[in-house]
Amino acid sequence: MDRPVTVGARGRPGVTSHGEIEQAAFRLFAEHGFAATTLDAIAAEVGVGRRTLFRYYRSKNDIPWGRFDRTLAGFRALLDAQPSDLPLHEAVHRGVVAFNEFPEDAQPPHRERMRLILTTPELQAHSVLRYQEWREVIADYVARRTGAAPTDLLPRVVGQVSLALALSAYDAWLADASTPVPVLIDRAMTGLRDYLGGGG
Repeated sequence: MDRPVTVGARGRPGVTSHGEIEQAAFRLFAEHGFAATTLDAIAAEVGVGRRTLFRYYRSKNDIPWGRFDRTLAGFRALLDAQPSDLPLHEAVHRGVVAFNEFPEDAQPPHRERMRLILTTPELQAHSVLRYQEWREVIADYVARRTGAAPTDLLPRVVGQVSLALALSAYDAWLADASTPVPVLIDRAMTGLRDYLGGGG
């Protein structure tokens, strides 16, 4: 994408990208807290004007989620790439696990991003909207595979349960990072299937 160059508030050229905005914002969140960090402060940290910031993110609450529209597009692609002869539950399982694989050198770190999203009260209402969009990706996939409508019960249930399992795994990961989060999600999804099948 094009990276507009402006003169920063600190007198340096401000080369702006989504990634630079997120890294600057997370530095300020760590130093001052999410609630106390203003959009003006983020813009100054990046070296751009507030108006430029709005070209990239509609609100401060959107910044921790990154480029979520692209993230969801990637999630759809992961699910669509599952073999058509793979059982539905296994296809969703694999897609959700793969979706949560992030490089260790991601910036901001994925652990820092998820801790902010999951533990910041000011983000909870905004997160509900993002969770809904995430569940809809699964519901759409399940609906296509089963011939149902995305609003039918089964697609809704699969989306809700998948989200609950993923969030439970993230809670465990934030408490103890010794096990990678994709492994925890895999265990959570397998464990529920075993439980429902009478194996536990």
